[in-house]
Amino acid sequence: MSEAGGDRRFRILLWIVAVGFFMQTLDSTIVNTALPSMAKALGESPLSMHSVVIAYSLTMAMLIPASGWLADRFGTRQVFLAAIVLFTAGSVACAFSTTLSQLIVSRIVQGAGGAMLLPVGRLVVLKSVSRDQFLPAMSFVAIPGLIGPLIGPTLGGWLVQAASWHWIFLINLPVGIAGVIATLMFLPDSRDPAIGRFDMVGYLMLSVGMVALSFSLDGVTDLGFERATVLVLLLVAFALITGYGLHARRHPAPLFPLSLFQIHTYTVGLLGNLFARIGSGAMPFLIPLLLQVGLGRTPAEAGMMMLPVAAMAMTAKRVVTRLITRYGYRRFLVTNTLVLGALQATFAATPSLPLPAMLLLLGCYGAVNSFQFTAMNTVTLRDLDRAGAGSGNSLFSMVQMLSMSLGVTVAGALLGAYTAHFGPIVPAGALTAFRATFLTIGLITCLSATIFWQLGPGVMAGAPHPDDDEAG
Repeated sequence: MSEAGGDRRFRILLWIVAVGFFMQTLDSTIVNTALPSMAKALGESPLSMHSVVIAYSLTMAMLIPASGWLADRFGTRQVFLAAIVLFTAGSVACAFSTTLSQLIVSRIVQGAGGAMLLPVGRLVVLKSVSRDQFLPAMSFVAIPGLIGPLIGPTLGGWLVQAASWHWIFLINLPVGIAGVIATLMFLPDSRDPAIGRFDMVGYLMLSVGMVALSFSLDGVTDLGFERATVLVLLLVAFALITGYGLHARRHPAPLFPLSLFQIHTYTVGLLGNLFARIGSGAMPFLIPLLLQVGLGRTPAEAGMMMLPVAAMAMTAKRVVTRLITRYGYRRFLVTNTLVLGALQATFAATPSLPLPAMLLLLGCYGAVNSFQFTAMNTVTLRDLDRAGAGSGNSLFSMVQMLSMSLGVTVAGALLGAYTAHFGPIVPAGALTAFRATFLTIGLITCLSATIFWQLGPGVMAGAPHPDDDEAG
């Protein structure tokens, strides 16, 4: 093959992975603006629609740890192809769902495909490029993934207004068909013949533990569980997660070795991500819902009002490295986390704010949230060595998606509980419930600053990781 032909195939490979990453991250947020319209069409309350978001992100959190092993065992091309097919089929099934239960099942199928798109795509790039090409290649792949969650709410609102909510899923169909063809033609197939046995016991412990934790938080308000059932689910979740810790100490090749937690920055960063991202995961669900249910905005208006969040998030990336370099990770993250929590709580005043002040608040939130993601991600991954990079990054990706799921779960549970306390779903009762929810979410975020305080004062900025943001 000529050098020009090789370069062309390499560029196409990067585009395939980048578009797959874009599809996966876009669908993490595109439904948020459409939830009230979907609820109306399905005959449901808008406040019960958070299960649609949770089903997608929780499925991804469960399956991400298995994606790397599946690619090494069955081949990167086959697994990436299966991911696109599952994601596209799930998207079509979502569009044709006529009940909330059907939509949730379809989102699970979609999430199963999405869980493999990013990790397997990263693995394809890692195995296809030289070391000196890896950083620019991953930077190129990451850009569409960063754009996806930023334009998702705006695009979702526009599609609902211009056509119907079904099109937020149907737009994946032509992209998915093109992705299948391109994958068959251009994606290399590689596998690891020496791959060992998958740690199925450890995987089931973590997966079932995550599901039990999510169900326990969602059980009282949305699923109608009795308190005893919720308590049992919580105990099951903590027992399984504790059991995994004991299992990993004895297993010769655990899913996530406990040696990862000997790296102080990784441990603090992982725990900080888990709790700080609960608030960041709740906001993309709460804000469009507030604008439409509480303030009577149309889906298109709600989507357009999210543009300052996206614009300032992109702008903030130009200065965040200099700020971290100047102040160090501990001082920057503690301060920024407190500011982020205060801004989240400030959304409680949104109904009484004039439009310019509301847009300013949204823009400030987008910038500070972007600061938070970049700082949290880089401090978590900065000290991983090559031997622990694979499992460390996989665990980190799982925690990202789990915290996003928990954020929506917590937001939905709080909103449901406050609504039941303050009154039925009428504008006055809904606004009071929203105010209380934003205040509580802000408090949770502020408390997570205590985790980042555990960083050493001498931990300074290094080079940002190429994937220093996420689908949030």
